[in-house]
Amino acid sequence: MRPVVELALFTMDVPALTSFYEQLLGGAPVFQSEGMAMFQLDGLHLLIHHQEPPDPAYEIDADGPPNEDHFAIGVKALDSVWENRGLNNAPGAIEPATYPWGRSAYTRDPDGRLIEIQER
Repeated sequence: MRPVVELALFTMDVPALTSFYEQLLGGAPVFQSEGMAMFQLDGLHLLIHHQEPPDPAYEIDADGPPNEDHFAIGVKALDSVWENRGLNNAPGAIEPATYPWGRSAYTRDPDGRLIEIQER
């Protein structure tokens, strides 16, 4: 079983959502900037990101992931998991790539929810 390593929430009001989760969780984020906050919850990151306007370029073969709520599953060998599990066949799948936060790929479940597969 793969661990869930991240929950990412996108919002137009980062300070308000950060304040809500700060009260709910009983502690301050471990990192905070104008457009982002990160809470560390026993190995799980709760990320709050500024919601940018929708970008129609975020489709299959796009350069980056969609700007929407998602969760991330951690894996040791991203390329192997991606190829052997058929994750690239889902509509909107984004092939493994290196981002500022590390190596990730994105796929969708049958109901269209975004899932990040993150190399750990």
